[in-house]
Amino acid sequence: MSRLLGIAGVQMSVVPWDARATVEKMEQIATNISKGFPWVNLVMFHELAVPGLVQFIQTESNDTWKKNAEAIPGPLSEQLCAVARKTRQWLVPGSMYEIDGDKLYNTAIVISPQGEIVARYRKMFPWLPYESGTTAGDQFCVFDIPGIGRFGLCICYDMWFPEVSRQLAWMGAEVILQPTLTPTSDRELELTMCQANALFNQCYFVSVNGIGEWGGGRSMIVNPDGRVLQVAGVNQTFLTEIIDLEHTTRTREFGTLGLGQSLKQLRDSGHKFPLYDGENLAKGAFGQLGALKYFRSLNKNTLE
Repeated sequence: MSRLLGIAGVQMSVVPWDARATVEKMEQIATNISKGFPWVNLVMFHELAVPGLVQFIQTESNDTWKKNAEAIPGPLSEQLCAVARKTRQWLVPGSMYEIDGDKLYNTAIVISPQGEIVARYRKMFPWLPYESGTTAGDQFCVFDIPGIGRFGLCICYDMWFPEVSRQLAWMGAEVILQPTLTPTSDRELELTMCQANALFNQCYFVSVNGIGEWGGGRSMIVNPDGRVLQVAGVNQTFLTEIIDLEHTTRTREFGTLGLGQSLKQLRDSGHKFPLYDGENLAKGAFGQLGALKYFRSLNKNTLE
C-alpha cells in the first residue's frame, strides 16, 4: 500500500535583510502552489530564508544577525503558522535566527496544516569558523506526518557529517529534509553527498538551496535507491514531486536496487565502532589535526 506525499521545494531569492517582506513572498509562493498544485502536502524553503539573509559570514563587528533574530514562538513564527493554516499545507520554512536567552541559533521549524509548530531543530554543525556567531544545537529531530510516515531534519553543513543522517535514519526517518544555503563551489560536492546520504541510509533526501547573492541553487531530490529525481538550475523555481514512503520500506527490506541490504547487515554484523567513544576521539587521524580556527594565512603556524 502506497504512502504518498506531494512535496514542493521552493528555490527562491529573498528580500535582502527584510524578514517581513521575505515571509510575505514565501506566503505568496505557498499560496500559489496550494492553488495550482492542491495535491502538494508539504512546502519547503531554504536555510535562513526567513531573515532574508544576504550576508552569510559572521564578523566581530556584524550584529545584523541578532537584529533579524527572534524567539520561537514569536511574531515571525506566528506569521508562518498563519501561512500554513491559510494554505492547509505542512510548512518547513527553511530556517531562521532564534534568540534564546543570550544565545543565537540557526533553527528550522515544522508547522502543521493546523498552524501548530510540531518540531524545532537547531543546526548541530554551524559552518565553523564562519558561523561562529551561532550556538550549535544538541538534539536530533524527527517528526511524523500522520498516515504517511516519519521525516528527519538537518540544516546545510550538517550533511557533511554522515553521522547526522545515520542517526536520523536510526530514529526512523524515511525522508530527510535539508534546507541549505550554499553559494560556493562546493555545491557540486554537496550534490554527491545528497546521493550518498540517500544511499547510505536507504531513504529519500531532499536538499533545497537558495539563489541570488548568497545561494547557488541546484536543489535536489534523491530517492532511496540513490537515483536523482530532480535537480534544479540556478534560477527561481520550485520542484514538485510525489514521493512514496513505501519505497523507503521496500529498499530497506529488499536492498538498494534489490541488491545490498546494508542497514540490516549493519544491524546484524556484531561489529562495534569505538572510534567516537571517550579518549578514542583524540587518537588516530583525529589526533593529528590542529585546532578548529579561522586561518588568516596558509602558514598554519602563523599566530593570530
